Amino acid sequence: MPPRSLHDVCVAMRQQLEVFLADEPSSPLLRRVQDQLRVSIRVVDEALTKYRPEEIALSYNGGKDCLVLLIVILACLARQPSPFSKNPATTNNSDSNSNPNGSANPPAFPETFQSVYIVPPHPFAEVDEFVVSSAAEYHLEVVRYSLPMKEGLESYLADRPSIRAVFVGTRRTDPHGEKLTHFDPTDAGWPDFMRVHPVIDWHYAEIWAFIRHLQIPYCPLYDQGYTSLGGTRDTHPNPRLKSKEQNRDGFRPAYELMEDDEERLGRDR
Repeated sequence: MPPRSLHDVCVAMRQQLEVFLADEPSSPLLRRVQDQLRVSIRVVDEALTKYRPEEIALSYNGGKDCLVLLIVILACLARQPSPFSKNPATTNNSDSNSNPNGSANPPAFPETFQSVYIVPPHPFAEVDEFVVSSAAEYHLEVVRYSLPMKEGLESYLADRPSIRAVFVGTRRTDPHGEKLTHFDPTDAGWPDFMRVHPVIDWHYAEIWAFIRHLQIPYCPLYDQGYTSLGGTRDTHPNPRLKSKEQNRDGFRPAYELMEDDEERLGRDR
């Protein structure tokens, strides 16, 4: 059987999310996840309407938040009519995609979705391996830069000058996330593009409820007590997840943590 195309993956994700949204939730937590998901879908749909495929990318590091964002993006791609709506500013009467009888041919569905991975200093092998495996599964075209964030993004835009917007998995409780909205231009002095934050208002427990309910594969470090992933020298298992059972060493999985403000207790910075 040939491997699934990006279009196949997007359709499968769309169907999975539609089933989830149609279900009567079994807990208040899943009801909140449904509400958050509906908002995120609207934000992603708006971005896909504003920007053409070559103008938009995903910031992807294999973490739980950008993984949820990726699934939403894929589902929304399948919802797009063409698959991306044309940017009205670029539409004219002499469509280059028209066939000889004058009717427009829809553009071909992209084979990959653009993404950028700013690799942290001293990366975990498990994270790198998950980025590779998930990029293959979800047809991400991942471009890596082992540079500080600002310099890495500058290099990415120099290599991909068509990029005008980047999906980012930042949440409100992340550093510098307090005042962000769904659409924010980059700050002065940074590479110029629109940051799109579809999961900005999701809570930690909602992220994990979504991942586990939909049975989405995730980086195995999360099963070892890591709750926020950076590099090997500044990231440790979360002390709140230290096992308290007698005769048991180690840490409980990340999804057993509930509080937003405890998520980064395993990070030195």
